[in-house]
Amino acid sequence: MNKINPTSRRTFVSTMTKAAATSMFLGTPVLSHAHPERVSQQTTTVQQVIDLILATIQGAPFAKTVDTLKSGTPTQRVTGIVSTMFATTDVIQQAIAAGANFIIVHEPTFYNHTDETDWLKNDPVFRHKQDLLTKHGIAVWRFHDYWHAHRPDGIRTGVMKSLEWSKWVDPANPSVITLPPTSLQKIIAHAKAKLGIKMVRVIGDPAQSCQRVLLLPGAAGGRNQIAAIEKAKPDVVLCGEVSEWETPEYVRDARRQGQTLSLVILGHIMSEAPGMEWLVSWLQPKLPGIKVSYIPSVNPFLYI
Repeated sequence: MNKINPTSRRTFVSTMTKAAATSMFLGTPVLSHAHPERVSQQTTTVQQVIDLILATIQGAPFAKTVDTLKSGTPTQRVTGIVSTMFATTDVIQQAIAAGANFIIVHEPTFYNHTDETDWLKNDPVFRHKQDLLTKHGIAVWRFHDYWHAHRPDGIRTGVMKSLEWSKWVDPANPSVITLPPTSLQKIIAHAKAKLGIKMVRVIGDPAQSCQRVLLLPGAAGGRNQIAAIEKAKPDVVLCGEVSEWETPEYVRDARRQGQTLSLVILGHIMSEAPGMEWLVSWLQPKLPGIKVSYIPSVNPFLYI
């Protein structure tokens, strides 16, 4: 896997918004029935890469999706591809330095789920990023709904591989891992080490013995998380992000009622990043001659 070192959601598909209403940049990708195996690297366009990807996803293209171009044009020739969680300024600059002009992101570029930009048109932070993308001819395409809709889910697959838990996955419910009896503390230490996480938030007893792990990367939302807990009956939930008045309060009440249910909050970015890293090994064979690299957008938080 090609990897450029940096200088420094989710398992459920969210409610989607009409692409045409999202931004001045947004253009709904159209499937052109290109052969999914590979395309010529000498004249490959952004739209051809998108079509190649969509040809592997059942039901694509979707009528409603946030997975649209945020900058660039469908017809521009691709000089290199970068996969990442966020098109941060650092990621954009590293892509430019690497000679790549197509960034595939999992999350929004302009600070809101649908990448609406009218409210930001006079904002200097937005304009700086927009100008940087425009000046260097960088296309940015969001790959969120489609990557989660891929079978297997691309994000979950990458996370499972990073955690080295693939052999423990329940075939009937890919979000459930059945481990040998392991203390919650050891599970947390393992997840932190494998996913590169500095700190987590926990509700539970570190000494608790756990076997059934419910893995919910990203931000599925409280109702979805609680419904998944009720269905899977796990010992511990590893999730990316929560609203504090939802899933944490459910877990706290469950424990007070005698259930041995624990919750570990990994953080949104770091809980899904391995899925965008895995995209490289999935996509590269389909695009021989075009370098596909992963640039981590990294965790922006300090812990004080």
